[in-house]
Amino acid sequence: MVARAAREIAPGMVVNLGIGLPTKVVDHLAADFPVCLHTENGLSGIGPTLPPEAANRNLIDAGGAYVSTVPGSAFFDSAVSFALVRSGRLDLTMLGAFEVAETGDLANWKIPGKFSPGAGGGIELAQKARRVIVLTTHTDRAGNPKLKAACALPITARACVNRVFTDLAVIDITPQGFALRELAEGVSIAEVTEATGAALVLPDGDVPTF
Repeated sequence: MVARAAREIAPGMVVNLGIGLPTKVVDHLAADFPVCLHTENGLSGIGPTLPPEAANRNLIDAGGAYVSTVPGSAFFDSAVSFALVRSGRLDLTMLGAFEVAETGDLANWKIPGKFSPGAGGGIELAQKARRVIVLTTHTDRAGNPKLKAACALPITARACVNRVFTDLAVIDITPQGFALRELAEGVSIAEVTEATGAALVLPDGDVPTF
């Protein structure tokens, strides 16, 4: 799933990698791939994640993982970081999710009754990036669908998600709802349909695998 999502990044893009699965995308890009990766805590130009013994422990991404720099990396405070976000300079952001609605609504900051440090930068990332991609498991730990007709959890941003990558499939948000684009190897259309909490628009022909 993460490796397939990395292929959405085109040369020359400015890309934000959100907390969780998206932060792993950097490790599926070639070391010389021409992209500017941004983390909201104040770094643009992110190299591969590093093990603790090899890391500069002052350099972390938004999720707390140790990262490296590349030629041209820049450090800045939160004001500058979010000025980049708010001014529409992000070509793409990749975010995690608790739920995604068939209309593209995103819920990824709070589960009532559980601790949350706050919505953080997720609201602005979801609203201001030119394209929003979600990486998530297709269902939660109890087997309940994360892709639903409508979000039951607090909304981060409405009608913002363009594409969802899960462990089962690649699904686009369209005017008709969730549209199946690709299947994970070994997964059937029936399995994806059963695991999705809304109607699924199916292609006319064969579905590619990843």
